[in-house]
Amino acid sequence: MYLFLALFILAVNPSICKGEDEKKCDVVPKDNYIEVGSDINITCLTCGHGKIYWRLNTSRLNSSHTVLSLRNFTHQSATVKCHSTDSQQVIGGITIKTYSKPCNISCIWHKVDQKTDGPPDLLTCKWDHRIDPKLDVNYTVGLLDSSAQREICKTRETTCTVESMLLDSNLLITVRAKTADWEVDSDTHTFQPTHILKMIPPRLKETTSFADHLLVEWDRGLIKKECRCEVKYNETKLNKALKKQEHGKMTIEQVESCSYYTVSVRCALLEAPWSDWSQEKTVLTELNKNNIRLRLWRKVAEPQKNGVRKVHAMWKEITSTCRGTFTYTIEPTPYKAAMMGGNYTETLCGESDCDVEVNQDAHRLNLKIFHNETLLVVDAVHVPAIGESLPQVTDIQTSALEGVILVTWKAPIQPVSGYMIDWTHDGNQYHWKETNYTNATLSGLLDKKPYNVTVTPLFVDKTGHGTQALQICSRVGGPGNVTIHINKTNAKNALVSWGVKSQEECSGDVVEYIVFYRKLDRLELWLNVTVIGTEQAIPLEDLLPDTQYEFYVKATAATGTTKSTEMFFKTKRFGRWFITTLVVCGGVVIILVLSLGLGCAISWKKFREKPVPNPGCSSLALWPPREEGTGSIWQFNNPSESVCDRVYTEESQKTSTSPLGSGLNPYPAIYQTDEYIDPDMASAPETDPEERLKPATTQHHSSPNDSIEPLLPENSPSSPYRSQTSGENLGKRPDKQNKHSPVKQPDRKTPVMVYVTLDMFEQNQCR
Repeated sequence: MYLFLALFILAVNPSICKGEDEKKCDVVPKDNYIEVGSDINITCLTCGHGKIYWRLNTSRLNSSHTVLSLRNFTHQSATVKCHSTDSQQVIGGITIKTYSKPCNISCIWHKVDQKTDGPPDLLTCKWDHRIDPKLDVNYTVGLLDSSAQREICKTRETTCTVESMLLDSNLLITVRAKTADWEVDSDTHTFQPTHILKMIPPRLKETTSFADHLLVEWDRGLIKKECRCEVKYNETKLNKALKKQEHGKMTIEQVESCSYYTVSVRCALLEAPWSDWSQEKTVLTELNKNNIRLRLWRKVAEPQKNGVRKVHAMWKEITSTCRGTFTYTIEPTPYKAAMMGGNYTETLCGESDCDVEVNQDAHRLNLKIFHNETLLVVDAVHVPAIGESLPQVTDIQTSALEGVILVTWKAPIQPVSGYMIDWTHDGNQYHWKETNYTNATLSGLLDKKPYNVTVTPLFVDKTGHGTQALQICSRVGGPGNVTIHINKTNAKNALVSWGVKSQEECSGDVVEYIVFYRKLDRLELWLNVTVIGTEQAIPLEDLLPDTQYEFYVKATAATGTTKSTEMFFKTKRFGRWFITTLVVCGGVVIILVLSLGLGCAISWKKFREKPVPNPGCSSLALWPPREEGTGSIWQFNNPSESVCDRVYTEESQKTSTSPLGSGLNPYPAIYQTDEYIDPDMASAPETDPEERLKPATTQHHSSPNDSIEPLLPENSPSSPYRSQTSGENLGKRPDKQNKHSPVKQPDRKTPVMVYVTLDMFEQNQCR
């Protein structure tokens, strides 16, 4: 029994020790809410981990103690962790959240109806509370009096209104804030009834306006105690302290003539909050002639041929809010006569300007204004004579910045009473101002407009000559709209140009142009070429043939940049040199073809013009025998001797070798004719062989009675040649024509060879 109990204790004891060790590895106290600005101590149970360090959110704290003290903790929410120095493991941690108590409590004792006078009937208190907006907080307003504290209002907002009772002593107010995790009370605030009493708005009486001031009166209601009031007219506020039972009244000085003023009043006891503003009243001040500032000025035009000058007089018009009828007249008076007095013709003018004419002498322009037919004010300005020597300013300089023009100049040597600066952007509408300094700032200008500025010195009774500055723009805009053009495209380059046209009068000078181009493919990067601002065209090189491109131009000025729209172009398939070479080669080929054709035509013409042999001039003869050592064509070596005169006998032909045997016969044997035997010669006695060796006379047959024998074979086309016979035997020749037959005939003897001469042209010897 004891043994079993001992074993059970040994088995349970390690788990107990282990559980105790696990409880020690932690940070205490666990998640807590503390008030903002309070202190807290945090303990790390290391359970044997050795040295430790702390982290507040992500920051490491300079502490290695197991107890961490946080003083004046102001974080709305923070995490604190304990780490082991050796293993860098987190031993434990907690989240600390803070809360604050309500503060800045204020209360007002007032009436529900602010239009009726009487004792106050509501008490409204407000306070501030810095909390997480997600928290659900309940507020309770407590009133502490002589007997005890009682709750007068519960709300979830930071304001509370309750019906008030009669307050004859100080109020002690406390606000309690409570959530599911914490609860806190505000500090107690003490309020005196007269310090929280809010008066009803004063009742504003009729406000009286005069030429130079306003009179404001009001009634502050039943509360006649000493108080303070505030009068507001337009944007100006004036304070007025009222004594007990004093009536509210205030005079507003230095008001503008013929101007509208909106007036209202509010009042409060010395320590109490302000009442609401009274109902506003608007009044119009009367015309005060002492406040009229006409600022009369003139612009003198160039004299005409007759010396007459046009003078444009201008002044600040009387505001239209002034009641009554106004009349304006201008009287130009010669300066010398003006000193002596006298009346001159008056010109009826408009409300702010007038044009009159004066001669080359100095004049004085007198402006008169009548109010309800009563002379109200008179003003005058000097017009210098032509060529009059008068001082003027020098070295006038202008500059513009953000729509404002700054003008500076040097004063003349003579003392001046002031300077008049006038400026215009169109020559019709003028603005002017007077100054005593040698610089002026011109504002209220039209944007991006050029202005002409003139400075004139003023003297006691005269004016000097005006000096005009160079034209200047109120503000310079961008370089204007850029339009682009495609001038020429080739296979590998393109010439593009552009122009800049601004719709505004004041545009910046272009410093540089950047031409962007790329193939018509959104994946391609833009290439660019930069040129100076004076260039407006550039060739784009190294392009691909037969490829479409897109490009645009960006103009850059000191005042900004503008960009053109995109334009497209396509390069040609072949370059200019290729086309030029092709044209040149084609021209050469055409010239060669024309030359060849012309040569052929000339050759054909010459061929057609050659004489054609006439068979009628042909003759038949025996070819003479060839001598030893001579050629067969010796007859042609003697031009004086006709081949038609050399004919040999039959016997000599037989003994000689035929020219055909030597290969000189231009006709084959089939075209050779049979021997023709004359019957007379057949019956004649035989002659001596030596006689037969003599050449015979050639027989010419040109008679029309000659028989026409075809020399070609029978189956050949009709031949132009005729068969030749002796003239003396024509009558005895049989009608039967000779037939052609092949040369080789075994049953006949070798014929005597005869030839047709080629000298068959129609010449005198053939006749």
